[in-house]
Parts: sequence; structure tokens; C-alpha cells
Amino acid sequence: MDFLAFIPARGGSKGIPNKNLVLLKGKPLIQYTVEAAKKSKYINEIFISSDDDKIINFCKSLGISVNYKRPSRLADDNTPMIDVVLDMIFWKKIHEKKLPDVIVLLQPTSPLRTSDDIDLAIEEFVRTNSETLISVNLMREHPYECIKLDGNKWSYLEKPSTKVSRRQDYEKIFYFINGAIYIAKTSFLVSEKTFIEEGKSLLFFMESEKSVDIDDLYDLKFAESLISDNHSSL
Repeated sequence: MDFLAFIPARGGSKGIPNKNLVLLKGKPLIQYTVEAAKKSKYINEIFISSDDDKIINFCKSLGISVNYKRPSRLADDNTPMIDVVLDMIFWKKIHEKKLPDVIVLLQPTSPLRTSDDIDLAIEEFVRTNSETLISVNLMREHPYECIKLDGNKWSYLEKPSTKVSRRQDYEKIFYFINGAIYIAKTSFLVSEKTFIEEGKSLLFFMESEKSVDIDDLYDLKFAESLISDNHSSL
């Protein structure tokens, strides 16, 4: 079974300019994901999808072959990720006449996700013969403590069946799709055009400290505070 690591890295970004190349502890953000993919025991190919020459050239400097350049029409803030992935599939079918069995989507905004995380997720995916897998972590803000507004009125996002005062007594556990790892069979992506099948996609549980998603400067500073000597080899 062939596994392709798909790393999307467009040039534009609003929260942090040139986010994919911004330095995190002295290393460009995208480098963490590239190096994690390279260290995986199962990834056969790394595919960079970028519209930006600086990003493409930097990835080439890391030893990645980049022959594809993402069309500008697929590099907007609102471009669905599945459209970007399907364009890669179409390109490979035309130019290389061969498609991978499985696509592993690794977003550069998850720098603390390790090669071990990737390999464990792939092993679970194969062991369970799943069509799709998504990584999740425990929600930091519990829905019992979150509210939603309706005009001037508010209500709890989720309510327990009995009144409790301690979080450890909550009857439900909630998880967040952290965006670190998505895995799907290529045939499933082509037919269903999604990585997520509600209630059916296999869940891969990750530690919260590995689930940081870099969206703004606060996230960047938070990731810097979490990086230890153990992460320096990512």
C-alpha cells in the first residue's frame, strides 16, 4: 500500500504574513511537517502543494522534489481543501499515470505533530481497514461551560442531565478535530470528495500539547513555549 503525504502550503495568509515560512524556534514552520513526513516509516512520497515560489524553493532545499505548482484559483482563503487535494490527484493522473493508494494530509500549521504520530495513525488506519481517519484531542473548553447567543438571550452550548459542579464529574467527553492528521483512501476521496465521514471516520486521539494549530501570533508564541529539546528533532 502506497502512502502519499500531502502538504498544502499556499503563500497568502492573513493572521501571520508568509505563515508557512515564519520562524518557529529558528526553523521555518513548514520544515517541521516536512521533516516529520520524511521520518515516517510508511510515507512513500511527499507532495508539496503551493502557489508560492519561495515555499517551493525552500522545500526543494530540504530535498523534496516539487514539479507541481498550485493554480492561483485554488490559493484563496476560502478554497476548500478537498478541491486542492483533488487537483493534485488530477495532476498526478495526467502527468505521472499513477495514483497513491492512500493520501495523508499533513497541514504545516501543526508543527508539534511527530513522525511517531503519523506512523501510529497509519497503523491504526491499516489495522482497522478504514476508509478515512481524522486526528482529535480533548476539547480545552468544555461545552458545558460554553454559551451561545440568540439576540439578547444566551444558553449553554450543551447541558448535563444532572447538575454538577466539578469538571471531573461531567458525564460526557468532547473532542476537537485538531487538523494535524487526515488520512483517506484515494478512491474514497475521488468518490466522496471529503476526508471526513461523520460518525464513520476513524478517530486518532492525540495529546493536546501536540495538537497546536498555528493560526495567529498567539498560537505561534504558545507553540514556542511548548517546544522542548525533544521536539528539536522534528
